[in-house]
Amino acid sequence: MSRLKIAIQKKGRLNESSLSILRECGIEIPNGAGKLIAESSNFPIDILFLRDDDIPQYVHQKVADLGIVGENVLIESRKKVSMLKKLGIAKCRLSLAIPKDIPYEGIRFFQDKTIATSYPQLLQSYLDRQAIRAQIEEISGSVEIVPGLGLAAGICDIVSSGSTLFSNGLKEVELVMKSEAVLIGSEHLEGEKALLLQQLLFRIDAVLSSKGKKYILLNAPNDKIDAIVRILPGMKSPTILPLAAKGWSSLHSVIDEDQFWEHIDELKKAGAEGILVVPIEKMIQ
Repeated sequence: MSRLKIAIQKKGRLNESSLSILRECGIEIPNGAGKLIAESSNFPIDILFLRDDDIPQYVHQKVADLGIVGENVLIESRKKVSMLKKLGIAKCRLSLAIPKDIPYEGIRFFQDKTIATSYPQLLQSYLDRQAIRAQIEEISGSVEIVPGLGLAAGICDIVSSGSTLFSNGLKEVELVMKSEAVLIGSEHLEGEKALLLQQLLFRIDAVLSSKGKKYILLNAPNDKIDAIVRILPGMKSPTILPLAAKGWSSLHSVIDEDQFWEHIDELKKAGAEGILVVPIEKMIQ
């Protein structure tokens, strides 16, 4: 039987996130520090551990069938692969930053200046859209120290919390693009591998659909149900079941966690009692 090969980051934050989402899909992955390939024992898939910059190339060359990589890395690579799904993990942004003690009044600051980055293609496209002419200095690895050495007026780099910029005396001034992890694939997978991909996508969809969702159960007097249903956000109409206590029912629904906190006071005032909120592991739609 055929086996899918999926490339993920060898180490770093995206490595942990990628392994986590595969395990949430019920795919068993053996532990083993330093391994370059791991075979799942309960799903026909092999995991290749690579540098994130190499993943689009391996998928393009069909050495790997699939890959999990940052959207920014994918676009920068310009490799001809299919972006199958945004995964909603490892969210970050590609931004321009300059020393925090230098005044900034807009993108024209960068006109005819030098910018250090590991993403020259993305940066050049952004500067072209802004009609800014600048010298791009491609740097591999940490670029945050470059302005302090006087080698560039600013940098273009990935930002998550902004703490790395702050610790290096920099401030974020322009957003170039937002990014998150994406699942990419070789073009034109066929036969058994195409079927396996559909099975994997089905599992990923079930996992992603449950993110930020909660299963809510509450009790209410029957004469308050209509009012509560109007307040309660959910997938569709909530399930209503009679309780042993006469004149009372239990309402069940699925809601976004943020929506629950927005409506909790309204639900209580409308007569909801015994409210129980339960995490959802998987959700099939």
